[in-house]
Amino acid sequence: MYLYFGRRPVLIVSSPSIAQQCFSKNDIIFANRPESHATKILGYNNTTLGFSPYGAHWKSLHRLITIQVFSSASLLYSTGIRAEETRLLVKRLLQGSNQTAWRKVNLNSFLFQLVYDVVMVMVAGKQGSIVDNIFGPSLIIDICDYVPLLRWVGFRGMEKKLVNLHQRRDSFLQGLVNEARDNIGRSRSFFLIEENKTFVQELIHTTTLEWSGLCHFFLNHPHELEKARNEIDNNITHGKLLKDSDLPKLPFLRCILNETLRLYPVGPLLVPHSSSEDCKVEGFDIPRGTTLLVNAWEIHRDRKLWEEPEIFKPDRFKGIEGVFDGFRFIPFGMGRRACPGSGMAMRLMGLALGTLIQCFEWEREGHGLVDLEEVCGLTLSKAKKLEALYRPRPSMMNLLSQV
Repeated sequence: MYLYFGRRPVLIVSSPSIAQQCFSKNDIIFANRPESHATKILGYNNTTLGFSPYGAHWKSLHRLITIQVFSSASLLYSTGIRAEETRLLVKRLLQGSNQTAWRKVNLNSFLFQLVYDVVMVMVAGKQGSIVDNIFGPSLIIDICDYVPLLRWVGFRGMEKKLVNLHQRRDSFLQGLVNEARDNIGRSRSFFLIEENKTFVQELIHTTTLEWSGLCHFFLNHPHELEKARNEIDNNITHGKLLKDSDLPKLPFLRCILNETLRLYPVGPLLVPHSSSEDCKVEGFDIPRGTTLLVNAWEIHRDRKLWEEPEIFKPDRFKGIEGVFDGFRFIPFGMGRRACPGSGMAMRLMGLALGTLIQCFEWEREGHGLVDLEEVCGLTLSKAKKLEALYRPRPSMMNLLSQV
């Protein structure tokens, strides 16, 4: 579909073959982000990795983060961080439980804390208190970008809100930079540029995966939960917590992650792209400055591509390694602007989810199914917080007592 959102032309793609044209034949042309008031204010005048236009500056940032944070070597170095923070997650759950009684927990807050702590330790070498909403999902483009006149009249105070958010982010990040400068040689960060010098990203701009979706599906499908638990019990040495290095032994757990991302992509329309020059897509002329939205939600549920697409069936990914071919499975995007952190995300999701299954028994609260209603926006999140009942597994009590 080719539409106009106010003054902006928008191309919406819901076909894997057309998405492939955009991200292969026209990949460089669409390797840009649409400029907006939000990206200028929050993205330091479009200079951050996420919002910088394709070119020398973006390539430099991408090379830096790929090598220093998301390369295979860096992911190996950060294994200890993910293991320690996952262990602390288990410890926090244990502190709120006893050996036999079921206890209710809000999993959203626990999982968000896990992601935040892992990123903070990787970036700054320490844990930190969550700063409310300053790095949560925000609009890339708002109505004032589509109808600029609204900005001139101060529509809903949007510009003022962006400036205030930018100031809060800037103060927080500058504090990390200043602290890193003061603690050179003493940081516990795993990422070193030179001996005794800490690598600090000057901007934490992560979209936290809504992992509660994984747990929603498990609570509604106890048979799949039991199958995953048996796989873990049969492949992990008794008396040992799950580790990063164990994940290749757990193919069904990987299938569960993929199936969840298929049904529940973090970005249902991916992150918007923008064409830097005129091009052709499927024989149609697409002008320069067109915003591209790829409807991953629709592609992942296309009945021509997937058998019973609305049903949670992890086994559909059995025997498939790496990225699913044919652009039928694109939860992290494709092409030059695909998410560079997908490898770390899959490792951390696998480790956290596997550990929760290994250590605890889980039940739905009440007799009905868990509500899967979503709230759609830049990211896909649940309308209701995920609350579940849990208790330690009796067979794991000796191990858990040592956590």
